[in-house]
Amino acid sequence: MFADPLTQRLADFVIGIGIDVTAGELPDDTFLPGVDIRSGGLVIDEKHLAHPGDILHEAGHIAVSEPQSRKAERFEATDGEELATLAWSWAALTHLELDPAVVFHPGGYKGEAEWLLETFASGGAMGVPLLQYYGLTLEPRQAAERGVAPFPNMLRWLR
Repeated sequence: MFADPLTQRLADFVIGIGIDVTAGELPDDTFLPGVDIRSGGLVIDEKHLAHPGDILHEAGHIAVSEPQSRKAERFEATDGEELATLAWSWAALTHLELDPAVVFHPGGYKGEAEWLLETFASGGAMGVPLLQYYGLTLEPRQAAERGVAPFPNMLRWLR
């Protein structure tokens, strides 16, 4: 589907967790160049995709949203879902054994990408309580009680 191996790898992961991915042309005014959420799936315009890691971030928005709101024609994330998406993205890139800068790339996240990298790399748990509330992961204490690996390990990828 995609010429770039990283783009294809990320698309395959997203499809594998149950989110539709299609290749298509997108207008220049999408929030992130070359990727958009449409009716609960991702449309990727490889010619305009500035950062392949944005695929994981946008997939994270779909993954942490309420199942009934995923299919909305126009997707709107809540502030809490945005925090959960950051943690979800960290878990996904960890699972895929990617350099964190693939997702948290320089210039991204309103200039806060480096801070986010440092926060998650040092064990920061921003957004993790929401992922736990959604049943997607567990923080260390509860994970130990249940005998499973804690965040960034995911119990499942979709809310």
